[in-house]
Amino acid sequence: MKRMGMIFRAKANKALDRAEDPRETLDYSYQKQLELLQKVRRGVADVATSRKRLELQLNQLQGQSSKLEDQGRKALALGREDLAREALSRRAALQQQVTDLETQHTTLQGEEEKLTLAAQRLQAKVDAFRTKKETIKATYTAAQAQTRIGEAFSGISEEMGDVGLAIQRAEDKTQQLQARAGAIDELLASGALDDPSGTAKDDIAAELDRISGGTDVELELQRMKAELAGGSSQQQAIEGGTQDAAQQQSSQSPHRFDKS
Repeated sequence: MKRMGMIFRAKANKALDRAEDPRETLDYSYQKQLELLQKVRRGVADVATSRKRLELQLNQLQGQSSKLEDQGRKALALGREDLAREALSRRAALQQQVTDLETQHTTLQGEEEKLTLAAQRLQAKVDAFRTKKETIKATYTAAQAQTRIGEAFSGISEEMGDVGLAIQRAEDKTQQLQARAGAIDELLASGALDDPSGTAKDDIAAELDRISGGTDVELELQRMKAELAGGSSQQQAIEGGTQDAAQQQSSQSPHRFDKS
């Protein structure tokens, strides 16, 4: 059970590390610091409010004490010592309350100063953390982009790896089809496979067709030569006959002139 628990925690830790984004963690920490600073400021405001309330109570008690003192003087002037004693007794009780409130006021004032100083320090810390946070986020983003660019150029990224595998599969299939087509052409040419269309011929049939085709051409060429040769002989005969007739006419022409 301990081993299983350790394995589970290790895998969970690895999964969390893989899912964790430092930028999100920094933003969350900054948000928590802002919330803490807001609580400290509210504490300062509450302490200041309590201090102000004590000051109002002190002013009221001091006013009542002064009033009782005046009443005691007036009663003593009128010869009412009993009333003067009662007024002074009440004034003494009020004075004790004033002393207690002043002590509380001093304590609250000290707490207010401490909280104010703590709020100022925390504000400076939060500001410094925000600057550092933005710097770290910018550096992390730049490093992440640089890493992705490097992986893309090197071909080890997941996206480029999928593209490379697709290209490799396409090339393999293309080579396989080309090899199959070449093998079928060779088998058809050798006569190992029959072509149902009758257009494919083996080497012997192709050679016979070539010889037959060549023979037909030679025969046609000889025929045309013979026709041309025959035509030339006839033309020469005609031309020869024409020349003989011309010679005969030239030989008969002087006799005509003599008769005339």
